[in-house]
Amino acid sequence: MTQHRIEYFYSTHSAYAYLGSKRLGEICAAHGCELVHRPFLLSPVVEQAGGQPFAGRSQAHVDYFFGREIERWAAYRGLPIIHYRPTYHDNALTLSSGMVIMAARLGQDVDALADALLQAHWRDDIDLMNPDELRRAARAAGLDPEPLLEGAMQPNVQKVLEDNTKAALAMHLFGSPTYILDGDPYYGQDHLELMEHALTHPFPGTGFKNPPVGKS
Repeated sequence: MTQHRIEYFYSTHSAYAYLGSKRLGEICAAHGCELVHRPFLLSPVVEQAGGQPFAGRSQAHVDYFFGREIERWAAYRGLPIIHYRPTYHDNALTLSSGMVIMAARLGQDVDALADALLQAHWRDDIDLMNPDELRRAARAAGLDPEPLLEGAMQPNVQKVLEDNTKAALAMHLFGSPTYILDGDPYYGQDHLELMEHALTHPFPGTGFKNPPVGKS
């Protein structure tokens, strides 16, 4: 049986990556998929896709997509979640992303670590740049945090984060999470079931044509 490969592009503070994290793991386990974690910096990707920064959106848009939708999906997936935007949500993602990259490099359980970091941010309101809080999250996932933190900010590790971000920009991804199954992107955790369907019933190649954007 052919092993499918899923490239998992996400930011380590993404609400929707958190909401899809456990379901993604279930899908990969059920179908024997290779999951490749590619944490990236979200803001450049959103901006290239034409998205507004948080402060530039309307209150109605923020309250729906970053409020009500999060609450409903958390209830649907049976996940605990805080009912406000995390206190340190705008802090840098370099340290937490570096830990994920180090976990993969050292052969540790990167799936468990990524899920633990996302959960700790959205359930426990942790600061993803606080080493002590990151230690607790890693230990909760059964990992030794020290080698992960020691290597997280090394230039060659941060270079991987930079390269992942460049790859996301080159592929014109829209945001986090995006799952690339055998080269075909699925944006948003609400598309996980569609991606799972494709594992057993592949979709035909696209033939849809749009007129050039901005042209009549």
